[in-house]
Amino acid sequence: MNKNVKKINKSDVFIHYFFILTKRLFNSIIINVMKKILFVFSFLFLLIACKRTTYKDYPIQGVLFTDVTINDNFWSPRVETNRIITIPHDFSKCEVTGRIDNFLIVNKKKKGQLTSNGFDDSDVYKIIEGAAYSLATHHDEKLEKYVDSIIDVIISAQDADGYLYTHKSDTVPHWQKERINSHETYNLGHMYEAAVAYFQATGKRVLLDASIKSADLLYNTFGPGRIDTIVSGHQEIEIGLIKLYRITQEQKYLQLAKLFLDRRGKSTYRYKAINYWDAPRNHQDDKSILEQDEAYGHAVRATYMYSAITDVAALTGDTSYTNIVDRIWKNVTNTKIYITGGIGSEPRGEEYGKNYLLPNDTAYNETCAAIANVFWNQRMFLLHGESKYIDVLERTLYNGLISGYSFDGTEFFYPNPLEFDGKRKFNKGASGRQKWFGCSCCPTNIARFISSLSGYIYAVKKDTVYVNLFIGSKGKIKVDDHLFNIEQVTEYPWKGDIQIHIDPEKETEASVAVRIPCWALNQPMPGSLYSFSEKMELSFNLTVNSRTAKYEIHNGYAFITGKWKKGDCIALELQMPIRKVVADEKVKADSNRFCLSRGPLVYCAEGVDNNGSSLNLLLSLNGNFKPDYRNDLLNGIWGISGEAFTTDKSKPVTFRAIPYFAWAYRGCSEMEVWFREK
Repeated sequence: MNKNVKKINKSDVFIHYFFILTKRLFNSIIINVMKKILFVFSFLFLLIACKRTTYKDYPIQGVLFTDVTINDNFWSPRVETNRIITIPHDFSKCEVTGRIDNFLIVNKKKKGQLTSNGFDDSDVYKIIEGAAYSLATHHDEKLEKYVDSIIDVIISAQDADGYLYTHKSDTVPHWQKERINSHETYNLGHMYEAAVAYFQATGKRVLLDASIKSADLLYNTFGPGRIDTIVSGHQEIEIGLIKLYRITQEQKYLQLAKLFLDRRGKSTYRYKAINYWDAPRNHQDDKSILEQDEAYGHAVRATYMYSAITDVAALTGDTSYTNIVDRIWKNVTNTKIYITGGIGSEPRGEEYGKNYLLPNDTAYNETCAAIANVFWNQRMFLLHGESKYIDVLERTLYNGLISGYSFDGTEFFYPNPLEFDGKRKFNKGASGRQKWFGCSCCPTNIARFISSLSGYIYAVKKDTVYVNLFIGSKGKIKVDDHLFNIEQVTEYPWKGDIQIHIDPEKETEASVAVRIPCWALNQPMPGSLYSFSEKMELSFNLTVNSRTAKYEIHNGYAFITGKWKKGDCIALELQMPIRKVVADEKVKADSNRFCLSRGPLVYCAEGVDNNGSSLNLLLSLNGNFKPDYRNDLLNGIWGISGEAFTTDKSKPVTFRAIPYFAWAYRGCSEMEVWFREK
């Protein structure tokens, strides 16, 4: 289950309406005893109905982000900046660029020109979702009133039958351009996600009711026995429908999501592709999903689809769906992912490239694709319970994702290349991070993701608590109906010492499963694509209350089982030497090259630190490199220093590298991740 969606079944919705009606009745001074009795019996009846209803779901559940508070030096500034700067920044940009006005213009409440892109509606929905997550953890009356006003503007543009799309045409029937980049259902998927998040944060149903009305129209149009000739052009509606299903328990929404997936490659609606973007392969619609065995086409579309397929596998128990994501995940991790966790190597079509085709200078690695990769790998973990999925998630999070936005929260990368000559325009026509884009999916995606980051740290299955990410935090977790408080104290990713303090409501028999990262076990990432150039005698140390812990390793986790009481403390010590990573020989772009890593971080060299140039550096696999604390960048980071050679000098020169996420903060000088061997 997605950690940001608290499951509310149909009976909960009835209770919500019942309370509203009861409140109005009780405002009357003529309430009699019988009405009070009726209220009590009705309430008890609905509670019993809730208890009796059971549903399939992920065997492991993510701990809700609202039950976890982040408190560490690395992530807390980013989360707080997102709340107070990025979210208002994105709302402001949606205003000044006309994205919000679109809803007024289409409703004839304002004169003007619509923006250029049909998918612009989605930016408004995504930033509402981000604001909702923020409101769920930080009350902000001003922000809530503002979002309410934006929702009123959105609702004013909805047709009587539930259709909502600002770039609708008076001459072309609804949905007919869905496969030619209209993004009608893509927008709606983000609307549904925003509606669920805002309802859970505030209890307000305006956007949720509009979403239900819209989803009912979709079902009545494309449901069983109805139009089967059109599938979603940009896969997102499936995720949105599944979240609506979770909150309403209306089976038809899950059914429609599965129908949209099942119809891919089978629909009779075909057209002449007017450009590369419209090709069925770019949409993963050239063949049935059951026949797809590798990742291809638009990376964000594909990976959102893989997330939805994983959801359906968990919610229906359909093993054929599980088989799909299992084999595609193996294809990605063995042939198509960058060492930074980036995916989507091809600029043309923003696509997954061919197997082992991973160029560095033209690497696309869209920020949205990194976020999608986190979404998918979180779901894969909840489905299978194996640490390898969190290993990929972590590598993506600390490298290819947070490189996509600035520390001050107002500038963003769209692509994230692994090499830069200091001159080429790569970021939607510019070099360096930008405050906004014509297609600004990445800034708004960042805002909603960072707002919910705390939901990725812990998970629970019956009497087992999983510690997935090493982030300073406090979590409130239910184990066997008892509160199991947990607190992490760490300076990760700079240091490998993690303390996990346990404070259960009462003494509790449980297992705490602590992830042992693959990088701490001589493997930089899951799969066969990358390896360390040398094996080291690495070990980790795990203690409970300062005594050597008894644990069992299973699926990449150290399971510590016992009776936990207040004051218990687990300590994990991970060694963090600087490691040299080499790629599979089939990756021609990295032939005779290696990169540097330390813990979960990948490092790069910039010209600004290396006499103006990094592309002429030659490093030795036998070179001695050491951690190098830098207080002159991003409030302090740990870099790497050592010796290197250059192509024009025989004598060694001083070499310095910084974490990949920290590049391009001092102007866009040369940069590279993969260094040529001397």
